[in-house]
Amino acid sequence: MVTVMAGLTIHGFILLPTLLFLFTRRNPFNSATLPVTYKCVEEKNHVDPRISRFMLPVGATVNMDGTALYEAVAAIYIAQLNNISLNAVKIITTSFTATLASIGAASIPQAGLVTMVIVLNALGLPSDEVKVIYAVDWLLDRFRTVINVWGDSIGCAIVEKLSSKELEALTIKDKVHLEDDEQKNSSKQNDHNSDYETYDNPTFVGMIKTYL
Repeated sequence: MVTVMAGLTIHGFILLPTLLFLFTRRNPFNSATLPVTYKCVEEKNHVDPRISRFMLPVGATVNMDGTALYEAVAAIYIAQLNNISLNAVKIITTSFTATLASIGAASIPQAGLVTMVIVLNALGLPSDEVKVIYAVDWLLDRFRTVINVWGDSIGCAIVEKLSSKELEALTIKDKVHLEDDEQKNSSKQNDHNSDYETYDNPTFVGMIKTYL
């Protein structure tokens, strides 16, 4: 438990803020990590909605960095309890498998316990060893969820920074299209008014009466 907490702390308060500062030059600790991520990202941190409304749903599904870290540490802990020594290759395999397993984890409480079975099978450990970490999983789930949301928020800020030129070009293009649409609508309205005035012209009405 202590190892997982230490890993989440290092990842959440050192690695992720460092990435945010390096890419965006923003103060990392002004970014919110609450579940109301949309509001915090768009209103407080001024991330373009075109980025956040695409990135956050995707991140909530596949960006489970806190869960991946937890599963890797928990698998290594279970291996140590069973007196199984892990070499460098097995540790790398564990980390890689935990990352892939976390992508498939559902966004529900304690979903990591389900995908934990995949990681244990990769190490050749019996899946019933999950019961060893079940007692503390409810607490660790809260902390890794915070890291998951925190990672999504930082990902939005980084992608916005890297896509600033493309976003600016799209904004200009949208404005041009909007102006063209307004001109077309205005032209159609003028044509409609002109036709209406023609039909109301007394001379035109008189000509019709003459023929009738």
